[in-house]
Amino acid sequence: MSEVEIPEPVSSFVTAVNLHDEGAFLDAFAETGVVDDWGRLFTGRAEIKRWSDVEFIGARGVLTPEESTVSGDVVTVVGDWRSNHANGRSKFVFDVDGDRIAKMTIRKG
Repeated sequence: MSEVEIPEPVSSFVTAVNLHDEGAFLDAFAETGVVDDWGRLFTGRAEIKRWSDVEFIGARGVLTPEESTVSGDVVTVVGDWRSNHANGRSKFVFDVDGDRIAKMTIRKG
């Protein structure tokens, strides 16, 4: 399978996640960034870190992108998510604000 083209800053975000680089992962978000994980909201880097420590970076998650679409400032990546917390095809919708992620929404892919 060929590599999926993903625009910045989402491409660097996926790389940071797959390298388990917590600093780069957190830096990808705007100061008031939000993670919507199946309806559970985590706002700001401190809350995102607490969530990620258990369910994302801390769970050694790896995302293998299978498709990517762009509509304005919204980047959607669908792929296979594997971690020590949860596994399966997932859809990640990123609301991008400049060079940061304003919101990441996670749902079934």
